[in-house]
Amino acid sequence: MADQLPRTARRAPGPVRLRRELTAEPGRLVLALLLALAATAAALALPLLVRNVITDFSAHRPLGTDILLMCAAAVAGAVEQAGSGFLLARIGERMAYRLRIRLMEHALRLPLTVVRTQGTGELAARITSDAALLRQVVDVATQLPLAALTVVSTLAVMVWIDWVLTLVTVVSLAALTVLLLLVLRRMKANVTGQQVAVGQIAQRFTSSLEALTTIKAYRAEPVAARTLAADADALQTVSLEGARLGALIPALLTLGNQFAMIAVILTGGARLASGDLQVAAFAAFLLYLLQTIPSVSTLATGLGRLQAGLAARDRCNDLLLLPQETDHRDDGRAVPTPTPDAPSVVFRSVSYTHAGACDAALRGISFSTARTGLTAVVGPSGAGKSTALSLIDRFIRPTSGSITVLGHDTRHWPLDALRARIAYVDQAFTLLEATARENLQLGRATSATDAELAAALDAVGLTEDIARLPQGLDTLLGRESDLSGGQRQRMALARALLSDADIVLLDEPTSQLDGLNEQRFRAVVEDLAATRAVIVVAHRLSTVQHAHHVIMMSGGSVLDAGDHPALLERCTPYRELVASQATAAR
Repeated sequence: MADQLPRTARRAPGPVRLRRELTAEPGRLVLALLLALAATAAALALPLLVRNVITDFSAHRPLGTDILLMCAAAVAGAVEQAGSGFLLARIGERMAYRLRIRLMEHALRLPLTVVRTQGTGELAARITSDAALLRQVVDVATQLPLAALTVVSTLAVMVWIDWVLTLVTVVSLAALTVLLLLVLRRMKANVTGQQVAVGQIAQRFTSSLEALTTIKAYRAEPVAARTLAADADALQTVSLEGARLGALIPALLTLGNQFAMIAVILTGGARLASGDLQVAAFAAFLLYLLQTIPSVSTLATGLGRLQAGLAARDRCNDLLLLPQETDHRDDGRAVPTPTPDAPSVVFRSVSYTHAGACDAALRGISFSTARTGLTAVVGPSGAGKSTALSLIDRFIRPTSGSITVLGHDTRHWPLDALRARIAYVDQAFTLLEATARENLQLGRATSATDAELAAALDAVGLTEDIARLPQGLDTLLGRESDLSGGQRQRMALARALLSDADIVLLDEPTSQLDGLNEQRFRAVVEDLAATRAVIVVAHRLSTVQHAHHVIMMSGGSVLDAGDHPALLERCTPYRELVASQATAAR
């Protein structure tokens, strides 16, 4: 599925760089900037036109030309501002789109252990809220230079009108600028804290929804609600701090603007009284001052949003810098060809310890499985059976020892090539939120025909179940059209049946099957085992008794291996396991 993501996601490797992202569409960016500059020029022209109107009023000259110019400048400025805003919005949404695609593709290629450590909620926050915060950097990156240009240009015109009033304005705003910079320094750290808190509550809520059946069954809604409330309280605390910082900015701006206005009016009044300033010039100066205030506000709020965007960029880069699963596709090495007559899987003194665990899950295990036929891996819970399957498919790496698949060490297989040779059915019988047709064909190099799909569904007894779905094979599975546990299990088996893999790994495939469907399962496995290697982690005796090879594990070690009768004769733990299941079945 990840290989079907748009190529734009793979075009820009490495961390997010704002300059590169902003210039990804240079034509539209330049046009947006030109339109914004034109709108700024129109806004700067209006006060001067007002001064001309006042002068013409005083001289009793016609006002038609002045009024037409004022209207034309106002309309042109509005149109140019709207056009610039739309182009910038488009550039921003395209940047967010590229970023989300990159983040999702990168997350899909992370090792399973890394994803579990990060948490699905935390990763989802990078795709949603962090990407949205970073998207606003496009607006800020253009607004800040334009606002700065507007302020500088306006001050230049104000100096030309009256340098004394301009000096008073600058001094009045200087103290405000120092206070704003102090506030903005704290905003970036606060935004990072808010995003971390959002990720934590998203992770907790996602986990609670996934466990909702258990929560309801054990009336644990109050317990779950209390833990969620604690996360919500942490988010509220950091958000309130951010709200206080955010509220200071407009308050400081308003205070500074009011002081500047008071100082200008008092100084201007004195200069009017002394005859050093004309009424028309003073009116134009006041208009420019009023026009400067929004630009100063834009600078201050833009810097705050820029801090938020930079914090989001850093969090996105933290994700993008997480190492993906190691692959050898680009090292120039040829893809291995399966060695004829080699065992399907060979473990040689393999050990593995889960991250953060004190005891090893596997301790120097060694075994091999035939090129074709059924191998059953059995043992009590916690014996390391599922861990062994995960090592075969390179979801995790052995701490020591080596694993050979089809005659080649798994370290020499490119991941795509290795996993193309293996079909894996996990304990949860996971299905994607996709159509039944797409779920059945995961991992296939070519699309299956309707006849092949029908044969696979019939083999696992799902033909009628799929036919009852609203759109049959084209029904989107999940949400309102989900399958039961047993149906999902059989769907996963049908997917394995349709795969092109040489090796089929089945982790507890009969845990949710009734007697009739278990018979179907045995028929499917026999069909698969005729031409492929099938390795089954199983508890049920019905699976073990039909296996060509049985591997008995306990405590992370392989105790013995052989066929069912041989193990019954010589392996006491195996015999005890068989006896305990036979007693439980009575």
